[in-house]
Amino acid sequence: MTPSTYPLFWRDPALPYVELRQVMDGRKVSYAPHSHEAWSIGAILEGESEFLCADRLHAVERGALVMMNPDVVHACNPRQDSPWAYYMMHLDKDWLASLLFDAGIREDCSWQNTHLDTLTLDTLATTDLYALFVVVCERLMTAELSSSDKSQTLERYLICLFKHLNEKTETTTTMLPSNNLYPVANYLNQFCLEDTSIELIGAEFGFSTGYLVRAFKRHFNMTPHAYRLNRRIQLGQQALKQGQPIADVAQTIGFSDQAHFHRIFKQRVAATPDQYRRSTGSV
Repeated sequence: MTPSTYPLFWRDPALPYVELRQVMDGRKVSYAPHSHEAWSIGAILEGESEFLCADRLHAVERGALVMMNPDVVHACNPRQDSPWAYYMMHLDKDWLASLLFDAGIREDCSWQNTHLDTLTLDTLATTDLYALFVVVCERLMTAELSSSDKSQTLERYLICLFKHLNEKTETTTTMLPSNNLYPVANYLNQFCLEDTSIELIGAEFGFSTGYLVRAFKRHFNMTPHAYRLNRRIQLGQQALKQGQPIADVAQTIGFSDQAHFHRIFKQRVAATPDQYRRSTGSV
């Protein structure tokens, strides 16, 4: 029997656009700031935690839903001495954008970021959305439903959720001024497997090392080096889901020391590479 402290990962080859994680005892879980390529939503099942999303810090507890846009740095950690359990779901943004477009919820079939970090139990609608999300997660993880039934359940919920999110957000979009740190972030994403020094990268983009590290951390909540490691771990997750051996994955994404890969992976995913690779179709 899997210990309650171990995370469970659910995936279905027939539904490649969704991944689900369940943690029943997360008191010792600790996340370094990280990001995902997917749009993510989670439900706090027990306890209290602090949820950092970009530069916004929230106190969340049982009954809250948390949401993260693709590539936004975030972290969620339990408060000291608090029990903590949660579901976390990651959805392919292109698949989700297509679903919302086909349902008439969005006027554009390309992905558009959502504008809320949390939904807390302050309205009846949120209470219902939270309870329904938990039911969706339970149905995804059961072995008693077909992949088709699970897909329909998930799609119905997402359509309901995004109708509510549309009502909770402004209809106009405020464009932010351009930020000269984004070309650096893009470089680190594209060339994350290279070990070019941060000093050389800073010089290439016209920054001193000290300024780049301070400014980058202030904006992205992690240093350039940590940002590059985060991207490597994302690539590692993709490879592990495809069943590649852990040692091969570690070497491919730039970790000559497997123990180092194990440590960095667990900091960002709150699971070991082996735990992450061993997904389950039912609880």
